[in-house]
Amino acid sequence: MKFSHSIQFNAVPDWSTHYIAYSNLKKLIYTLEKKYVQSQAKRGSDDAERAALLDDDVDTDGVFRKALDAELDKISKFYAKKERELLDEVEQLLQDANEYDDGRGDLELNPDDARLKNSGVGPSFSTWGNQRDLEADGDGDGSDDSDEDASGAGGRLLNRSARHMHHSITSDAPSDHQAGRRRYSTAASEEGEQAMNTFHDKRITLKKRAISLFVALRELKSFSQLNRTGFTKALKKYDKILQRNLKSRYVEQAVAPAHCFQASTIQHLDENVAKVEATYANLVTQGDLEEAKKELRLHLREHVVWERNTVWRDMIGIERKAHAAHLGLTGPLLGDQVEKKRLAGDEVRGPTTKNLKTPFGSLTVPTWLFSGGFFTLTAIILVFAVLLQVKTFKTPEQQNCFAMLVFVSLLWATEVIPLFVTSLLIPFLVVLLRIVRHDQKPHTRMETKEATKYIFSAMWTPVIMLLLGGFAIAAALSKYGIAKRMATFVLAKAGTRPRTVLLTNMFVAMFASMWISNVAAPVLCFSIIQPLLRNLPSNSDFSKALILGIALSSNIGGMASPIASPQNIIALENMHPAPSWGAWFFVALPVCIISILLIWVLLLISFRPGKGTTIVPIRTVKDPFTGVEWFIMIVTLATIILWCGSHALEHIFGDMGVIAIIPLVLFFGTGILSKEDFNNFLWTIIILAAGGLSLGKAVNSSGLLHTIAQSIKERVDGYSLYAVLCVFCGLILVIATFISHTVAALIVLPIVMRVGAAMDEPHPNLLVMGAALMCSAAMGLPTSGFPNMTAIMLEDSQTGERYLGVKHFITRGVPSSFIAFFVVITVGFGLMRVAGF
Repeated sequence: MKFSHSIQFNAVPDWSTHYIAYSNLKKLIYTLEKKYVQSQAKRGSDDAERAALLDDDVDTDGVFRKALDAELDKISKFYAKKERELLDEVEQLLQDANEYDDGRGDLELNPDDARLKNSGVGPSFSTWGNQRDLEADGDGDGSDDSDEDASGAGGRLLNRSARHMHHSITSDAPSDHQAGRRRYSTAASEEGEQAMNTFHDKRITLKKRAISLFVALRELKSFSQLNRTGFTKALKKYDKILQRNLKSRYVEQAVAPAHCFQASTIQHLDENVAKVEATYANLVTQGDLEEAKKELRLHLREHVVWERNTVWRDMIGIERKAHAAHLGLTGPLLGDQVEKKRLAGDEVRGPTTKNLKTPFGSLTVPTWLFSGGFFTLTAIILVFAVLLQVKTFKTPEQQNCFAMLVFVSLLWATEVIPLFVTSLLIPFLVVLLRIVRHDQKPHTRMETKEATKYIFSAMWTPVIMLLLGGFAIAAALSKYGIAKRMATFVLAKAGTRPRTVLLTNMFVAMFASMWISNVAAPVLCFSIIQPLLRNLPSNSDFSKALILGIALSSNIGGMASPIASPQNIIALENMHPAPSWGAWFFVALPVCIISILLIWVLLLISFRPGKGTTIVPIRTVKDPFTGVEWFIMIVTLATIILWCGSHALEHIFGDMGVIAIIPLVLFFGTGILSKEDFNNFLWTIIILAAGGLSLGKAVNSSGLLHTIAQSIKERVDGYSLYAVLCVFCGLILVIATFISHTVAALIVLPIVMRVGAAMDEPHPNLLVMGAALMCSAAMGLPTSGFPNMTAIMLEDSQTGERYLGVKHFITRGVPSSFIAFFVVITVGFGLMRVAGF
């Protein structure tokens, strides 16, 4: 969590204006950074990293110290005021608690009360005491005192007093005057009850005051710790961005001597907390200090949780905005309606129902019946129903499989329901429509129970384990900052020439996509270049070229390794035998490198990013590698080496999926990754890939794949292998531009494999590999792959406008797709023939 979010989350709402204004200090740092860069540009300095040579008019240390001094003065005054108030309340609490103890002693030793002990009349004080506790706890202040019953200190005190009062009534009453005895006992009972009421109410009040003081003192201690951390982090960011050394001096000279941050101050606060705990123990837990601490911390936790529910409402708004950014062809069918119902605090944006006038009267229907998503889904279901009835193929299983194939393809293409939900429909429809057949001749249709086992076994294969292993490596590299450290190390060497910086960022994006997937790589790269973007003028062509270059390179990087993208996993499943990682690198890396160099030239020609551009260099992370980080690197490299030599090690491991278990066991078994990290895996991608594998199995088992492949083969009969590759690469380029790359691979790659196997000169692996590479190269629209979606959502912090528009993807993304297409069918084809595909 960012510290700006952390301070917002942990702050006491009533004290929010008295905390360090961390966000404002960050903005000031960025403003000073821009002034410094402009000053360097005016001087025409060749070394933009000489932070020590500042102009007289850019006294960044003086400006920043002045802002820090103002914050420190504000915090110190508030702390001193609050400390005085709370310590005075502690002294008053201790004084009142002592008076309570004296009163309790008087009640226990009062000889008049002892007369009630043996009277045989009067209220049952054990019951009365319990009832009074419950009544006190049931008032409107919301405190939780249900633990106070007769077994507690207050309950025992009340019972002892009741016995004394009972004894006094018995000993003083005449034995031969029952009426007089009743009158006396009634009067004494009323007087005793009134005394007990007052005494008990005082105890409850003291308990509540102790809880309130404990919470306030702990919050004041947290106030001190949080603000000290805020100063440290603000100074660290200042030193890092402006390459100064102000942190150590300012902390030593100003922060450490401040009263609110001194160790003696915190120690004095802890001593008063201990006094409150001891008082609470004496009042409530029969002197058990550990139990008192436990109960007070429970009260503190409940208080903080209740307060933070309010704070989180603002923070959740950020997540809602991200959730609302949907770039599919249509919106979710019922997503908007469900969100309006379930998210508390949302304003009603419009009616959820609509009145229709019919010949039979007015009819109220939900508005989602008139949404585009509902009409799209209805049309798809109608197409599915028609295809089930129209006899296009000879056998019913092929007919049903074709209808299902078209149905799920349309659902995937329109995204009217989430992609992974469509994947879950596949095994359901396969069993329901009895699509799969026995593998042995005469290929009779399987019964439902047998078909269920068959289709579910296809959803978990070694390539799914390979995908999980890739996720584990990506999570470890990302969680411990290793990927970012490697990226910043390379980018720091790029210097300040715009064309060099652009090319370096593109190759870093490609390399990151190889190992942490082309979904996470652009997010990482965009976070690294934020300092650079902040110091460029608004509407800078270099900003556009840099963001677009990272997005396009991340797409290209999706073909660089087998775990870089899900479509590569689908390709491995359709290649027999699956190539080793070494063979994949031999083909994919040259294709990626040449494509990125050509796209770089395209961006330089179209954007001309070098004009009047001043670059702020990226700075490396200077912290040394820890033992855990070295362990992650060793495990990652060892796993990659084993994957590269998987064919030579088949007699040991059998498949690459078994090797993928190594990082899973080592990272999760040692605690480097937690179960939360496991839950954060892209399980929707895994379900999507599993559903696609089951679809391929069903299409093959039903005989539909053979029929379609045979039909295509007849149309391309006489074509050379190169011509067939060009046809399929062009086809998948068009399809993957408009729908998800993974979906395009799920639909087309099984057909490509079967056509290649049926050719006179069979080269199925070559065609599948070429088609898989083209899936990643389709990047002509903002919706063509996750890197493009991430890039178009980036906004300029100065103007609030997006850096890129759709026109930038059409004018640069479409040509880049064709560049990659020509590289694949030329360089890629030659390398695949050399590698023996």
